[in-house]
Amino acid sequence: MINGERSISRPLRWGMVGGGRTGQVGYKHRTGALRDGTYQLVAGAFDLDAERGRDFGVNLGVSADRCYATYQDLVVGETGREDRVDVVSVATPNFTHYAITKALLEAGFHVICEKPLFFTTSECDEIAELAARKGLIVGVTYGFTGHPIVHQMAAMVKKGMLGEIRIVDLQYTHGFNAGDDTNASEAQKWRTDPSKSGPTFVLGDIGTHLYYLSEVVLPHMKVERLLCDRKAFIPTRAPLEDHATVLMHYDNGARGRLWVSSVDAGNMGSQRYRFVGSKASVEWSDSRPDQLIYEVQGEPNRIMHHGMPYLEEESLAIDRMGGLHTEGLGDSWSNIYLWIAEAIDAKMRGDEDFLNTHHYPGIEAGTEGVRWLENCVRSADGGAAWVDFK
Repeated sequence: MINGERSISRPLRWGMVGGGRTGQVGYKHRTGALRDGTYQLVAGAFDLDAERGRDFGVNLGVSADRCYATYQDLVVGETGREDRVDVVSVATPNFTHYAITKALLEAGFHVICEKPLFFTTSECDEIAELAARKGLIVGVTYGFTGHPIVHQMAAMVKKGMLGEIRIVDLQYTHGFNAGDDTNASEAQKWRTDPSKSGPTFVLGDIGTHLYYLSEVVLPHMKVERLLCDRKAFIPTRAPLEDHATVLMHYDNGARGRLWVSSVDAGNMGSQRYRFVGSKASVEWSDSRPDQLIYEVQGEPNRIMHHGMPYLEEESLAIDRMGGLHTEGLGDSWSNIYLWIAEAIDAKMRGDEDFLNTHHYPGIEAGTEGVRWLENCVRSADGGAAWVDFK
């Protein structure tokens, strides 16, 4: 069980690009990073409005002289300091990720970036090579993949408790874009602009969460072919989609179905994951994050609860609240940030043995998410055709 004891020698000096007062995700990053004493927020370029960003940063406890107007200013200002930041989180719109991440890595800073990581796998490969050459970590924030129930499912699959996996059923839908974008906030409008969002809307915005979480649970299975059917029910969002269905064929013969939508009117937002094997099935939803439904063929259904001693050690080791209390998104973000901090600390110490066995969402996870998006777009733009995954 995680209890807040520090697992690295000193807090990482941490900065942020984006994540300011008017953003949607900045507080999630700070909730994750600042919980276990592994990060200390010391710098940031928090906002396109420099004065507003400075005021916000000072209110967070950052010195005014380290509240920068731009990410370029942050790079210049921090590079020459003895107490320079170790790592910077990028919590900005998609189209800025590549340039900011590249500049930070070239200056010698570790990076934690929002998803989808970049627009193309070629950009991902370039950044992966740069990070390797510089000896730096790139982490990616896939929200719920730090939840203990997710790792309970992964452990059950690994130990054969479900048998051979046959069916993968994934869903992440909400209704917050069921109307048009007339009164949408600026933070929402960029998501439906292809020049800023990239080649997808909901597939990249929320579908990549589904895909990566399924990879955490099923690391031994790879997609061989897929078919993607996508649609913009609000015509002004075209060519991007606000609704999509993806069918997937896996290399072990399993079949997958993924539904992602932001026009599921009335739905306040829910993720659902079901993994069906030859012996049993498991199902988990973030609407009931404490519970895992475990169904063995021919036996009564079980509802397993996080933090209970009958769970696998892989789940109990990353639990925070214990079985009596709810474990949610903030706890999962804290685990992800903790794992990335441990990876950065190991990289700084040159401990490659630790890194070879340590789990965290890194550049490879981000790259596979972009690769999946590229294949989805290729299929959808080809008339919802089956395509080989490449």
